Amino acid sequence: MAGLPNHLTEKPRLRRAADGSGAAAQSVRAVGRAGAMRNPAPAGPSGADVLSDVLQTIRLAGSLQFCFISNGDWETGHGSELGELGAGVVMPFHIIVEGRCWMVLDGVRTELEAGDVVAFPFASGHQLGAGRGGSLVSPTAGLPPRPWRDLPIVRHGDPAAGNRVRILCGFLQCDSLGFRPLREALPVLIHVRTRGANDGDGGLSWLRATVSQIIAEAEMPRAGSRGMLERLTEILFIELLRHRLVGAGGATAGWLAALGDPALSRCLSLIHEAPRRDWSVQQLAAASGLSRSVLAERFETVLGTSPMRYVRDWRLCLASVALGTTRRTIAAIAEEAGYGTEAAFNRAFSRTYGIPPAAWRQKARRQA
Repeated sequence: MAGLPNHLTEKPRLRRAADGSGAAAQSVRAVGRAGAMRNPAPAGPSGADVLSDVLQTIRLAGSLQFCFISNGDWETGHGSELGELGAGVVMPFHIIVEGRCWMVLDGVRTELEAGDVVAFPFASGHQLGAGRGGSLVSPTAGLPPRPWRDLPIVRHGDPAAGNRVRILCGFLQCDSLGFRPLREALPVLIHVRTRGANDGDGGLSWLRATVSQIIAEAEMPRAGSRGMLERLTEILFIELLRHRLVGAGGATAGWLAALGDPALSRCLSLIHEAPRRDWSVQQLAAASGLSRSVLAERFETVLGTSPMRYVRDWRLCLASVALGTTRRTIAAIAEEAGYGTEAAFNRAFSRTYGIPPAAWRQKARRQA
């Protein structure tokens, strides 16, 4: 993972809330080389650049792939095993390499074919299968103990039975999905068909090429293939997110709707351009061309949060990246994230990510 952006050098402190947590107050005090910012500069990034800024922070904390080859009729159980193989925020996925199969999620059946990619941002249980009335299989049960030198292959069924299906299965571990606005903008299923995509399909042709390269590295491993698979899987993951986020226009609420709202997009651009500045609701409102009350109301209606809570959530997301990728002390990261004490930072981080900062860092180091 990449560290925090080099240009974010301000050292803010949040005004302590009544409960002592340092959480969302009306003003965020900053102490740094820029000093307090009384007159914010015009927003540089557009809503699209806010998306780019968030995607830049996304790096895989870990990934896992194996190949499942089946013949004849079969079906899996509820399919949450992939999520259980990982730790933290994981997103199981399947790439259909060869043949056809079906998937059932929340009672809805979908036919899948070669070139299809399905991913589950919330590790939702699902079923895969081919034909009808086939035997129940658990692909993960046939996996050898880790670590793996080569890509494991799990086989099922008699090759003479026909109806061969090859699936590249795995999960992506990405702690940046803990950023609530991004997470809430995602569906329970991302399904992309890349077969037949051409240069006129925009991102789909790029996805198709990435999928093809992943398959090639998995089928014919060469020196460095393991590292290539990790990098290609990271690219696939970001492309899937971008395809979903950009292609889901027309939203009336949520992060995507906020990026499409001129005033909110400008406000979010300012926050992402300088998350450690001395932001206040008044400054953000003035820069967005809205009154304080209207900005607060629009944030609540569209994003379900307040401007200052959004600032806090993004800072905590950046802090989670710093914990996993730098050697800075937790106290220094706490100050950079806007908390006057390490204890206040620990409480806020634990509420957001489910574990204390020290445990988060230990987990990241184990997975590195």
